[in-house]
Amino acid sequence: MSLVSLENTITLAISVRDRHVSAEWYTSMLGFELIHHIDEAGWSEMKTRTEGVTLGLGEQAEPSPGNTVPVFGIGDIESARGALEAAGVKFDGETQTIEGMVSTATFYDPDGNAMMLAQDLTVPA
Repeated sequence: MSLVSLENTITLAISVRDRHVSAEWYTSMLGFELIHHIDEAGWSEMKTRTEGVTLGLGEQAEPSPGNTVPVFGIGDIESARGALEAAGVKFDGETQTIEGMVSTATFYDPDGNAMMLAQDLTVPA
């Protein structure tokens, strides 16, 4: 049995130079649909053609191609983080929260690959 109970969603986060241009590209080339642009966070999300999988576009001045971070949906980020930390999993800094939107926490697998937990705060708990 696993330490945490992930939801049936995953976001593949990639870094891009211009989220709006990238969103247009993913729409016209792959048929993805824009979910939203969150300009104050430098973030956009696209609905892919696969149920439960979204593409997150993180805007950066110097994007790092090939550095995809899987973002796993979780119902209670604090208890999940506590369980993983108690098992020796390394996290990168504190849990980040955008009030009324999302809480995220980046962690690493044994080989140093970054992964992220995300709790959707737009839906009632």
